Amino acid sequence: MTEPLLVLEGLHKSFGALRATDNVSLDLAPASIHALIGPNGAGKSTLIAQIAGSLKPTAGTVRLLGQDITALSVPKRAQLGLGRTFQVSSLAMAFSALRNVMLAVQARQHATFRFWHPVRGDRSLIDPAMAQLERVGLAERAHLPVTALSHGERRQLELAVALALEPKVLLLDEPMAGLGGEDSERMTEVLTGLRQDVAMLLVEHDMDAVFRLADRISVLVYGRVIASGSVEDIRASQEVRDAYLGE
Repeated sequence: MTEPLLVLEGLHKSFGALRATDNVSLDLAPASIHALIGPNGAGKSTLIAQIAGSLKPTAGTVRLLGQDITALSVPKRAQLGLGRTFQVSSLAMAFSALRNVMLAVQARQHATFRFWHPVRGDRSLIDPAMAQLERVGLAERAHLPVTALSHGERRQLELAVALALEPKVLLLDEPMAGLGGEDSERMTEVLTGLRQDVAMLLVEHDMDAVFRLADRISVLVYGRVIASGSVEDIRASQEVRDAYLGE
């Protein structure tokens, strides 16, 4: 049996009397998408922060590729193969799409930051950056400034930046947020095409996208996983309907 790439074991996170994460355990298999869903305030962002390393759990462990990373910093986790996209854009708005991805390539190569004139024609940065833009469907928009991109294109660019760090596991924090029907469809297609190369833990409210993308779904309510299973299992669960999906 193939070992999971990401394993959470008994994660707890408390803020005083508030238990934001309550004994959460789940795993992520290679070449798969595991969706994490639940109502606002369920603790999804808190859980993602613990996996990414920006928030230390009160108890429990996070394992990546078989290694306990619970005490490691965000950069160390990235070096080991954990990538992340954010709800709120973290792009360099004054730069072009290409330069944003080049920055990520440069970070992966552990190069010291050099201002853009010396690296402008550096093929060791340009070529892998263009390859990631191609993967997400933005190659033709490479030289436009971020400010000239649509909201949907910026979400695609954020994905390209994350992929440029060559993660083995990618945490996707609401990639469909703010997208219209056409942009959401495009993002769904992009993520479908990536699943063989990088396993994804997907936090998302767009249930149409979740049901199309996910191999497995976990439902978080008040910090606790109330159900975990296939799309069919989650659709059929009365507890999930009562807590989140409705009719």
